Amino acid sequence: MANTCTNFTDTVRFVRLFKIDGFDMMSSTLRDNECITSRWCINGYEWEIHCYPPRWACDWVAVKLMLVSEAGTVAVRANLSCLLVHPVMQGGVSQFEKSVSHVFKSHKDCSNRVKLVQKSSIPAPAHPKDDYLIVQCTITVLKERTDVAAAVPVPASNLPQHFGDLLQRGTGADITFVVSGESFAAHKVILAARSPVLMAEFFGYMREASAQSIMIKDMEAAVFKAMLHFIYTDTVPELDRELEAVETMAQHLLVAADRYGLDRLKVICEHVCEGALSGGINVDTVATTLTLAEQHNCSHLKAKCVEFIISTPAILDAVVATEGYKHLETSCPAVLTSIVLSMRGRRN
Repeated sequence: MANTCTNFTDTVRFVRLFKIDGFDMMSSTLRDNECITSRWCINGYEWEIHCYPPRWACDWVAVKLMLVSEAGTVAVRANLSCLLVHPVMQGGVSQFEKSVSHVFKSHKDCSNRVKLVQKSSIPAPAHPKDDYLIVQCTITVLKERTDVAAAVPVPASNLPQHFGDLLQRGTGADITFVVSGESFAAHKVILAARSPVLMAEFFGYMREASAQSIMIKDMEAAVFKAMLHFIYTDTVPELDRELEAVETMAQHLLVAADRYGLDRLKVICEHVCEGALSGGINVDTVATTLTLAEQHNCSHLKAKCVEFIISTPAILDAVVATEGYKHLETSCPAVLTSIVLSMRGRRN
């Protein structure tokens, strides 16, 4: 006879970046009760994240979670965890996290607002294109059940492991990539689901749609292998080591991620490069890193590089004397304007 499980829960965790363009401008134009929303569907429920820009009466960026659909016959417990990714706060703190939990019992039931970060801690955007806010939102839903069922523990998800094994074994592979003399077997449908660029190549009208082998140029085999691993497992083990050992890999992977539209991988690589800057990048590499940031639209990384270059007159002189700076002058001359403007602002 089955046991009565009154506290059995189904748990679902969902993570996504919530980007708000023109956030600084909205702070001064939205009324007190207005907010920016993002709607998600998780575990059969519709949810909305509400983000409230700071007002004259409150100096905080605040967020809350709302259940848009009906809760049904049982309460739904959910947790919202928010990690500030951009902009970088004053004092060099690149990430800041807060969370709130609530038991949702009806349609449009809301959690309390959680104060994420003070407006006074966020620097004003240096350029209109930098006026945006990115929050990594994690919603964990625990649905309480009162049905009769066998109390069987549910194992943790091993989906990334299974997909990783599929990549390693090559079972059912229908495309081969040749990179720097090495061959990599993969599955078109998985690649297309992860990359909009590969979706267009395989299922659009490009010549690769019917190809069984593709030659990849201007990329090292180790970088392509790491990118494939990320596509299948959403992880990059090559970036879990010491910063000194992964900085070059992160730079190459950032280029690959930008090339194939892998936005999450690009953000991860940008943070690794920023970490190298915070850990004390030397003058021989900062100009090369700045070139990379400019060419692939990495505004956070670009700002870090410029900040380092102008930190002292001695560092500026040393950087200007490097080969990397000479390449920066020829390939990205517009960046020099950013350096000059930053120096002028520091003097003022």
